[in-house]
Amino acid sequence: MSMDNMELAKLALSAAEAAGVDYADARIVRLNVEELSVKNGASGDASSPEEWGIGVRVRRGGCFGFGARPLISGSEREAAAEAAQAASDCAGALKGAMREATGWADVEMDDVCEFSTPVEIDPFAVPVSERLELLQAANASMDGHESVVSRQAHCSLRREEQWQASSEGASLHQVLVRTGAGMDVTASANGQTQKRSHPSAWGNYKSGGWEHALAMELPNHGGRIRDQAVALCHADACPGGERTVVIGGSQLALQIHESVGHPNELDRVHGHEVDLAGSSFATTEKLGGFRYGSDLVNLVADSTIPTGLDTRGWDDECVPSGRWHVVKDGIFSGYHTSREWAHTIGEGASRGTARAEGWRNPPIIRITNLSLEPGSWDLDSLIADCEDGSIYMDYVKMWSIDQRRLNFQFTCEIAWEIQGGKLGRMLRNPTYQGRTPDFWGSCDAICGPEHWDLWGVSNCGKGNPMQTAEMSHGAAPSRFRGLNLVGAD
Repeated sequence: MSMDNMELAKLALSAAEAAGVDYADARIVRLNVEELSVKNGASGDASSPEEWGIGVRVRRGGCFGFGARPLISGSEREAAAEAAQAASDCAGALKGAMREATGWADVEMDDVCEFSTPVEIDPFAVPVSERLELLQAANASMDGHESVVSRQAHCSLRREEQWQASSEGASLHQVLVRTGAGMDVTASANGQTQKRSHPSAWGNYKSGGWEHALAMELPNHGGRIRDQAVALCHADACPGGERTVVIGGSQLALQIHESVGHPNELDRVHGHEVDLAGSSFATTEKLGGFRYGSDLVNLVADSTIPTGLDTRGWDDECVPSGRWHVVKDGIFSGYHTSREWAHTIGEGASRGTARAEGWRNPPIIRITNLSLEPGSWDLDSLIADCEDGSIYMDYVKMWSIDQRRLNFQFTCEIAWEIQGGKLGRMLRNPTYQGRTPDFWGSCDAICGPEHWDLWGVSNCGKGNPMQTAEMSHGAAPSRFRGLNLVGAD
């Protein structure tokens, strides 16, 4: 006899409690993803994976254990009980290696137990033929020049439904939907191969429905990025030296991700990513006093912001979503935390940033939606205010950052030299490097809300074994003084 998913999650809790655990939570996840692409006028990759499974986490004698099983119709009860027993056995086995009991912050349970992403057009209800028609039109719009060697357009849909229950009384249901799309074109001429993308180097993803893909108006941008890719093959290399640089919003989104988001994950700060992706320069004695940037720099974490990829009702520890400053008026003010790690900085509650990839992984601290608050400048006025020889650049091409998230180098797809208060000659391969606090400290102007957008990152990797998570970063074009540019060949 079958039961609904919430009943199944609670059955897993009962099985875990019967095994003698101090705490248990169960997450059932049903995931649907659809990916489509068109390459050089022909259908490209297409996939539509589906998953359904249960993950159970327990705390027993101060030690965590985790177990997971796929769910198959007709054997759900057995799978839930097996996952619970596996989690209990895991905690028991690990207890012998425990040096001290793990922390565990309290959480106040919400009266509201339902959350759904606002959706205008259900993306999964849009026929595949209609989605392909949009991608074909976008792909065709990038054709028309002999130097073009590759053009592709893609879209991606994701729907994750979760049922969460805990021994503390949580009974939560949420449906998270996101839609993404993008396009890029590559040209080869004059001994150069150059690429241009829209709306960013990785497309863009937002929580919500097919309305976001339509709003991008992809076919209207193909001719522009095609012509820019061709022109870049003949453009001068971006010069090196110390320059004033205006950085566009999509590039700043990645800068935020790498130099603010990752170093402020509290588990990383305590060494839990050292074996895979490094530690953090933003150590705990810096909290509340370290100058991370100029007075203009306000970086806000917000898992409630509309269209964010990590906009949800609760994280995977049943903690309600929230909003707080990571950097306030340039001062380092807050970490991403979980119920396990919050006590290490003297906080009694989690910030709600523990998430797992699907049902088969335990939750770990992940970056949530993290954005640079807009300023007040108009973009044309900001460019007009720059001295001759300043550079405007955007759209990431490649990057590297050290294991403490301190020293970095980014190369963008395109740049323009500023002359006479306007964008002048196009430049290829603009590359800047710096140190995280020096970079954010050099920010002296930020454009206003009309230039601000929320950029979705769909493939952030962390953990060992690796987990992938999604989040968004909002930014508007901003000016940085005295950046070190690396001259391109």
